[in-house]
Parts: sequence; C-alpha cells; structure tokens
Amino acid sequence: MTDLRLRSPAFEDGDQIPDQFGYTAENSNPPLEITGVPDDTASLVLLVDNPDSNSPSKDVWNHWLVWDILPSLEAIPEAWNPEQAVQGQNDYAEHGYGGPNPTEREQTYRFRLYALNTTLGLPSTTTKSELVDAVLGNILDKTQLEGRAAP
Repeated sequence: MTDLRLRSPAFEDGDQIPDQFGYTAENSNPPLEITGVPDDTASLVLLVDNPDSNSPSKDVWNHWLVWDILPSLEAIPEAWNPEQAVQGQNDYAEHGYGGPNPTEREQTYRFRLYALNTTLGLPSTTTKSELVDAVLGNILDKTQLEGRAAP
C-alpha cells in the first residue's frame, strides 16, 4: 500500500459533516480531495455508506457508489456530476449521491476510496455487492474518511 489519502475541506476526519450535505438539505456531496494515487492505478472507486443505519431492512445504508473514476482526478467538487465515471443506485433508490439522513441518533458515514489496477466497465445498474465483488482482487491501495451527522 502507498499513501492514498482522501480528505474534505468541508470537515475533518471524524468530525461533523455540515448539514448542507444532508439528504433533506442541499443533498449535494461534500468536496473531496484525493492524493497519493499509485502510479499504476487504472481507476478509482468511491463508496459512501453508513454502518450505523437504523433502517429495519439494512445493516449498512449505501449513500453513493461511483466507479471507473479517472486516477488523475485530484478533487471531487461539491455537487459533482461525474461525466467520466459511473454512479450506481444508492439505498434511496436514486442514482448519484444521497446525503446523511439520521433520524434517531448521531451516525457515522464512511467515504471509502479504492485505487484499482483495472477499470470495471460495469453498468449503472450494478449492485453494491456486485461492485464489491469486482473490486476484490484488484485493489492497489485504499483509504477512508469518516464523518458524523446527527438529527
């Protein structure tokens, strides 16, 4: 593993995610900065989820699935609509970003970035489990940024 890093100018690792990025507010992704991508990276994958989900039907709530991100990308702007990457369906049954929406207590949100040795070429209908299966065995490096949100 190298020095792959993911950070946000909107919040520090482990801190509160500003309300504007929440599902019932602006529902736009926070800006993200990417550094330390390995030289032999073919694509990046970004998974945003909530392992503290209080949904009766889901242990982990998926907020954003993006793959085949160009490895040269150094910043993901706020409200990003990728043209050269693929966005999958989140657990709000929407394609693209679906922000935090805690209802009962503070929850953790993970922004996980993977550098892969291949591009995936998967359709936007790909499920998270299919995406994870495709990622396994192709990871050059990975990193994580966490944020919190409360009702």
